[in-house]
Amino acid sequence: MSDRLAPNGPKVVAIGGGHGLAQSLRAVRQYASQVTAVVSVADDGGSSGRLRELLGIPAPGDLRRCIGALLPEPSALGDALEYRFSRGELAGHAFGNLLIAAMAASTGDFVSGVQEATRALSAVGRVLPATEAPVVLKAQTGRGEIVGQAMVNKSAEIVTVSLVPSDAPPPQAVLESISEADQIVLGPGSLFTSVLAACIVPGIREALCSARAERVYVANLREQLPETAGFDVSMLVRSLRDHDVPVDVVVADSTALAIGRFPDDIALVVADVAAEGLREHDPKLLGAELSNLIGG
Repeated sequence: MSDRLAPNGPKVVAIGGGHGLAQSLRAVRQYASQVTAVVSVADDGGSSGRLRELLGIPAPGDLRRCIGALLPEPSALGDALEYRFSRGELAGHAFGNLLIAAMAASTGDFVSGVQEATRALSAVGRVLPATEAPVVLKAQTGRGEIVGQAMVNKSAEIVTVSLVPSDAPPPQAVLESISEADQIVLGPGSLFTSVLAACIVPGIREALCSARAERVYVANLREQLPETAGFDVSMLVRSLRDHDVPVDVVVADSTALAIGRFPDDIALVVADVAAEGLREHDPKLLGAELSNLIGG
């Protein structure tokens, strides 16, 4: 993996959360000149949930993963970001989460704290939270309303998701990055609790609708149980549209999740983009397909 971005490459914004977005960032950094990650901060479980409750900050965990995906090269410090303490009051906390929390406290602003952590680690792109303040994810399911990302993640029959507060503002830098982007990559990752948790922020959804760049959704490789049990690729796309999230192109793996009855007005790219075993996307293969979409 190169420790530099492509000097003449496109400006790319990747939106979502969790491990899936980190894989997209590893793919995008191979051909882009500028990379911006827009990351869901609705997580309320584990270390992130504890820090949210204690410090009143947005969830740092997915931001940590994305910073790690943009480090210039493997290092002891990069490995330490994922280190989890196993004893005492720090048990369960990832060092990277504590670093972001400390930077936010020292700067007096969460967005600035994330940017300072990114700079301190010499990451090759920008990492931005989807909202400036904490948000709560809610889901309407066939069995009623579910509150909190950790609970939504364990739920089936999800129809729609929403955020509280409903008007949570994204950082201005997020809106500027989407407006200036040459390509926008959505996902992969948990449909409702990662991808949509970021995309349904009202300002982000509006920016996506008015963006000049092609909006590319990277489809998941398999169902996430129980959140998307029984879903094929077309159902993932339909859920995005049901939440008014625009998609122009879908990249799906040829041997993974079934395609289903696909919409005629969305371009479909079927290619080998999965790593061995279909456990995750291969950054090199995915990067090549995403680059081809813009002639990179």
